[in-house]
Amino acid sequence: MALTFDIVDVFTDRAFAGNPLAVVHGGGHLTTEQMQTLAVEFGFSETVFPLPPTTPEADYRARIFTPGRELPFAGHPSVGVAWVLARAGLIRTGDVVQECGAGLLSVQVTEHGARVTGGAPEIGPDLDGAALAAAVGLDPADVDPAVRPGVAGAGVPYAFLPVTPDAVARAVPVPATLGPLTEGLVGLVVASYAEPHAHMRMFAPGVGVVEDPATGSAAVALGVFLVDRGVLQPVGQTGFSVAQGAEMGRPSQLMVLVQADGGRAVRTSVYGNVAAVARGELVALP
Repeated sequence: MALTFDIVDVFTDRAFAGNPLAVVHGGGHLTTEQMQTLAVEFGFSETVFPLPPTTPEADYRARIFTPGRELPFAGHPSVGVAWVLARAGLIRTGDVVQECGAGLLSVQVTEHGARVTGGAPEIGPDLDGAALAAAVGLDPADVDPAVRPGVAGAGVPYAFLPVTPDAVARAVPVPATLGPLTEGLVGLVVASYAEPHAHMRMFAPGVGVVEDPATGSAAVALGVFLVDRGVLQPVGQTGFSVAQGAEMGRPSQLMVLVQADGGRAVRTSVYGNVAAVARGELVALP
């Protein structure tokens, strides 16, 4: 049976910007290996397969694959698949629940995009800023001295390297060096923050993504990281925007909300617009 697919651009209000996503429909009979092969074929940073939920608490289930492996959660597939399903009338607009490897996540679908709740906030160990800087072609002097590098996540974990504003655009990953430094993590986020805006890039050669043009899971994890480092307020809700992807010719904008209590993030979400690009049919299966 042929499968249909949609291609959309996420975290943008226009086609051919943001982060491209393939949404493959009707793949409930596919094996994990077949889904992985299709993700390689599409070649995007992620491909998502919407499936029937396994629990009555969810409206749908999403399996998310990079060209290298399956992820329990990712932001731009979660935003994109919710919008595509609502646009097709398969789920309602408004509040829905997505089932994925990170659990049950709240999603608010609008006419133009979706807001997705991140997974459980977590803070990991501090990291060597000089080593991370060298892995993306930067000098120790480019590292922001006021913010310690380290690990944070909100569904999946990332390494964070805070740098001076001019250094973000100059980062060039060295995959052979970066891979061992981010083992067990999705990738490395290089970011600068000046209230209420962040400029971010994300490199993940270990999962088959040299650079990602818009990373919702990294954006919510950045919120967790900035609360822990005292950059964002320790109590209450903070909102900030994230610019990403311009260096790749795919300008993207992500809108993050972080709820904090006692100096720790307790809840995160990210909103993005979605633009339709293409629709088609797979005439061969792996």
